Amino acid sequence: MTAPAVERTAGPHSPPERLARAGHIAFFDVDETVLAAKSMLDFWSYWTLESEPGGFLSDGGHPGPAARALPAGADRAERNRAYYRRFAGVPLARLQRAGEQWYAAYRRNRAAFVTAGLAALDRHRDAGHGVVLVSGSTHALLAPLARDVGADLVLCTEQITGPDGVLTGEVHHPMIGEAKARAVTALLAQLPAAAEDCFGYGDHTSDLAMLRAVGRPAVVGGDPALLAQARRHGWPVLPATAGPRTARAAAVG
Repeated sequence: MTAPAVERTAGPHSPPERLARAGHIAFFDVDETVLAAKSMLDFWSYWTLESEPGGFLSDGGHPGPAARALPAGADRAERNRAYYRRFAGVPLARLQRAGEQWYAAYRRNRAAFVTAGLAALDRHRDAGHGVVLVSGSTHALLAPLARDVGADLVLCTEQITGPDGVLTGEVHHPMIGEAKARAVTALLAQLPAAAEDCFGYGDHTSDLAMLRAVGRPAVVGGDPALLAQARRHGWPVLPATAGPRTARAAAVG
C-alpha cells in the first residue's frame, strides 16, 4: 500500500481529501501510544551524537544529555517551548534531514512501537477511516512516522522559521493538553465526520481533553487518571507492550 501524502496541520487550507471523505477519524497521540519512546528525547540523543563539526547543531550549539532537553519544574507546555528554543539558529532543512535519519534508525529498534497502538492505527487505516497524529512533537520528527504508518494528517507543535528558513526557537503554540482537544475540534468542524463517530487514543492524563473530544476514546497503558476514566465510562484499555514495526497486536474492537 502506498502511504498518502501527509499534511502537517489543520488550518485555513482544506483538509486532505481522504479525511474529507471519511465517516470516521481516529486521532492518535504519538509518544507511548504509537511510538514506545518519547520522540523528542529520543531524537535529542540522536541529535547530540551528530553534533561534531559538520554535524547537525548550528555554530554555538551546546549538546547535552537527553534529560536536559526538557527542563524539570515547569509545566508540560513550558517544557515543550523550552525544548524547541534549543534549536534556535538551526536551518529547518537541517532539522528535517536529521528527523528523517533519526526515524529511519529508530524504526529498526525491536521495541520501537507500542504494538497495540500501532495495530489499532493499522486497523483504522485499513477500514478506510481517516488517521490523524496529534502530538507535542514537531513535524520534522513526525512526518517520516506518518508516511510509514499511512497517517493522513499531523497536528503538532509548529516551529517558527524566519524568512531565511532558520528556526527562531519559538513555536506557534505547544500541542499539549487542551490544545490537542482544540485542534481536534477545529479539524472536525471542517469535516463531515461527527465527533461521536470518531476515535481517540492516548496514554497520559494530558491526553484526556482530546479523548473527551471524540465519541470513542481508548486508553493505552496504565496512567492512573486515564484508567479511572476508562473504568467510569467503559472505555477500552490497550496494553503498552513494545515491539517492532512488523508486530501486529490485537486491536480494540
